[in-house]
Amino acid sequence: MKKLTRRTLVTGSAAMLCAPSVKTEAQTAWPARQIRILVPYPAGGQTDGIARAFGDYLARQVGKTVIIENKAGAGGVIGVSEAKRAEPDGTTILCTISSSLIQNRLTVKDLPYDPERDFIYLTMVSGAGGPVVAAKKTGAKNLREFIEYGKKVGSLNWGSYGVGSTPHVLIATMAKQYGIQFQVVQYRGEAPMWNDIAGQTLDGAAGSYAAAAPVIQAGTGNLIGVVGSRLPPYPDTPTMTEQGAVGDFYDLRAFTTFAVPTGTPQDIVQRISELLIQAGSDSKVQQMLNNFLLSSPANLETTARIFKRDSDVMLGILRDLGVKPSE
Repeated sequence: MKKLTRRTLVTGSAAMLCAPSVKTEAQTAWPARQIRILVPYPAGGQTDGIARAFGDYLARQVGKTVIIENKAGAGGVIGVSEAKRAEPDGTTILCTISSSLIQNRLTVKDLPYDPERDFIYLTMVSGAGGPVVAAKKTGAKNLREFIEYGKKVGSLNWGSYGVGSTPHVLIATMAKQYGIQFQVVQYRGEAPMWNDIAGQTLDGAAGSYAAAAPVIQAGTGNLIGVVGSRLPPYPDTPTMTEQGAVGDFYDLRAFTTFAVPTGTPQDIVQRISELLIQAGSDSKVQQMLNNFLLSSPANLETTARIFKRDSDVMLGILRDLGVKPSE
């Protein structure tokens, strides 16, 4: 047996859901073997946590082992590419974030997969809103004060975790509207970026609530706005749009989606999607969603609609900003 590397085995219960005899052969046969969920990011992050919670639910429902396999690297390209090459039989499921499917189209040269043609999207969960944080040293408590600070100092040091990522697009969009200057500092992930906000090396940054929360709670960074909708823990902090920021970008929310390779039989697609949506009612999954301030799983139609809308908006913005693959 091939040695498992950086994987977690989630063992299903002995009780297996019995498919009614009226269902097709494909439905009755699935899953013919253990299921693996490919995560294109390291273990321990939010995407990994989502995959594990939903994977545990799948294992309990279908009575098969579910493997969570982390294939990190190249901004998600390695893991997503492997998922594309998988047998389209429903036993390999991709769990990834929006940037690997949208931003990578413009930021990665010769992208080895086509997000629109190579996958069928089963469901997605979206964040409540993305926090925009100013370092304590700026003294800014809202968007107006942060813009004033930026104009006063001449140029902002802004944190980001990839060309074309949400924080990169955010500061470029703000600069275009408000006429501020900025210097983007790119990091390999959110953790070191937020560490530098806490250390007052950066003036500001944006990202996920789970990663930003310790900085906000410690008072080393001030929550000055939110991309998307207001954050439940900070209901009095207005969104960027409510503070006068203009653009479709401010209505977008980062999402995590589950997908299977194109060519997977429709009845199997339907069954996996239904199980993943049902997982939203499971107590363990609900706890994870609440911890990360994530929405309930969306159905097939809603998932397809949001994916198309967000792709069109973000790609349009990136092209306007002149984002291209790094050489």
